[in-house]
Amino acid sequence: MRRTLIACSLSAVVLLAVGAVVPASGQPEEEPAEPKTVRMARATWDTGWFQAEVYRLLLLRLGYRVDGPVTMENPDFYRAVAAGEVDLWANGWFPTHDGLIEEELVEAVGTQVDAGALQGYFVDAATARAHGITNLGDLADPEVAALFDRDGDGRADLIGCETGWTCSHVIEHHLDVFGLATTVEQVQGDYSPLIADTIARFEAGQPVLYYTWTPNWTVGELVPGRDVVWLETPFSSLPPDQAAFLDRTSIPGIPGCVNNPCEVGWPPNDIRAVANSGFLEANPSVRRLLEQVVIPLEDISRQNADMVHDEGDPEDIRRHAEEWLVVNSDVVSAWIEAADPEATAVGGAGAGSAAAGGVLTVAARTLPPFVIYDEGTYSGFEVDLVRLIAAHLGMTVEVYAVDTVAKQVDDIHRGLAAVGLGGVAITGHREEAIDFSLPLLDTGLTIMSATRGSEAVWDRILVFLHAIWGSDLPWLLVVFAVAVLVAAHVIWWLERKHNADFAVPYRRGIWDSFYWSVVTMSTVGYGDKVARGRSGRLFALIWIALGTLVFASFTAAIASSLAVSELRGDIDGPADLPGNRVATVHNSAGHTYLTGVGVGPVVVHDIEQAYDLLARGEVEAIVFDAPVLRFHVSREGEGEVTTVGPLFDKVQYGLMVSEDDIELRERIDLALLDLIESGAYQHIYNRWFGALG
Repeated sequence: MRRTLIACSLSAVVLLAVGAVVPASGQPEEEPAEPKTVRMARATWDTGWFQAEVYRLLLLRLGYRVDGPVTMENPDFYRAVAAGEVDLWANGWFPTHDGLIEEELVEAVGTQVDAGALQGYFVDAATARAHGITNLGDLADPEVAALFDRDGDGRADLIGCETGWTCSHVIEHHLDVFGLATTVEQVQGDYSPLIADTIARFEAGQPVLYYTWTPNWTVGELVPGRDVVWLETPFSSLPPDQAAFLDRTSIPGIPGCVNNPCEVGWPPNDIRAVANSGFLEANPSVRRLLEQVVIPLEDISRQNADMVHDEGDPEDIRRHAEEWLVVNSDVVSAWIEAADPEATAVGGAGAGSAAAGGVLTVAARTLPPFVIYDEGTYSGFEVDLVRLIAAHLGMTVEVYAVDTVAKQVDDIHRGLAAVGLGGVAITGHREEAIDFSLPLLDTGLTIMSATRGSEAVWDRILVFLHAIWGSDLPWLLVVFAVAVLVAAHVIWWLERKHNADFAVPYRRGIWDSFYWSVVTMSTVGYGDKVARGRSGRLFALIWIALGTLVFASFTAAIASSLAVSELRGDIDGPADLPGNRVATVHNSAGHTYLTGVGVGPVVVHDIEQAYDLLARGEVEAIVFDAPVLRFHVSREGEGEVTTVGPLFDKVQYGLMVSEDDIELRERIDLALLDLIESGAYQHIYNRWFGALG
């Protein structure tokens, strides 16, 4: 019995223990799987760090944690990835790196840039023209080589690659096989300060000789075909590990090369991701992602230029990558979907987490430069900004167009849209209907008018005639004519009997008298007809005095009419608006301002209608939001219209959000503040408004 009790007690304990760890369904609870980790590396050249950051963010979005990237020399990376010490990088150049690949252990995956990475030798155009230098072989001449001698050893100093870069071995191979070892030496060291010094010497008018590649910011500073000449090589030659690519070193369409195709001496390279084969086999979703990623060469070059010009901090490079993902959100989402439809982004992924947070639906009203619609795609200042804001919220953006603010407000109230944008000014009556984020932009109103040179001659004549007809000048013409006729009759009556200058009979004499009356009043007085009698001379004196006043009044009236015709529409600021026909948009800040200062505007429902009115001369000016008018002036209206005067009457723009979604508004405000603090906001602002003044 005692043994039975002990056995039952033990069984009960076991059952209780099992019940504590097994749920009612009978299946053990599974702990959430920890995200797998990718160990990333990147190359030593900072012109490839943008791509590395893009790949890092993509891996985070795919659901992987990322260690690194750690910066490594080429040989060190390829040894480490073969040994499984790192998993991948995005900076493989092929065929340049072909000799570093260990077959079966390492793979190049996908093609980030297809045959777009070029390399070559350059000299400044001035020296090339002066001495006929078109080929690297020209440097075999000691006198030519001496032009580029910086250290006084008699050999040309060729700014080359850093030690450890594969390109340095190719350069040494070229110098050897082209017979240049005694006249040219490769200068090696940190490439960035070396090329910066090269550019400084070029700007000082000194000869320069260097190697560079694309994509790279250097080709934006020293432009081939304008500043420098792309040198050919005497013939095609490559180290043994790249000999299979000898037929690819002659490339067509090279700017600044004397021949087409140009024998540059280097095959075009594909930029590809490189990864450990075992890692790819264990992580097929990573392989599928790497196989899809393409980054346009022009995007890389643009980022490199931004990076060198005051945007070279680590956070700038991260921001560049985040912005690139936002701008290309549709294709990026397709990559992630194809790689792993069930991917869940790792928290803290920044822009890479957008797939995890849902969709931010945006009702947009087209109004350049805030919202621009072109062939099915949306762009513009506010579109770019809301995409970055959404990225900070971990969301993607879906934009659709509406025609009116009323429609935007209604869609937000009905839950069809979360945000409304499109140059919506924050006004009191709008605040009563909808809530707004923090202001996206502080600006004001401005005035746009036609440039004087844009008016046709006939249009100006019509404006002048219109000004005359609307003035007192017609009445003065009547007074002038009557006065001249009266004076003509008086002088004819006084002089007709004894003065042959005023002939008789009346029909002939009155014409001579009329002529005398006009030339006397105008003080011209040719002296061919003069009064001779005492009464005639007395009247002549009186007429000279009175006629001068009449003629002066007539002249003043003409001058006034001319001034009016010239000044009408010549508006320099808000004070000049009264008395002119001014167009603005219904219910806009400009409408409120004009009615408030007593200027009855010509009201339209679309700013494009106002542009048409100004072009047809039906209004003298448009008053509207400064960014919109300045954007129009810089694009479609260039040379035809201009903005005048200072900004006035402050205008602020915001994102419209529901009054019931306080949390979303607060999250948007915090994201906007983060963008301002990080400098991302200023970057977008400069992109859209930097050239507008």
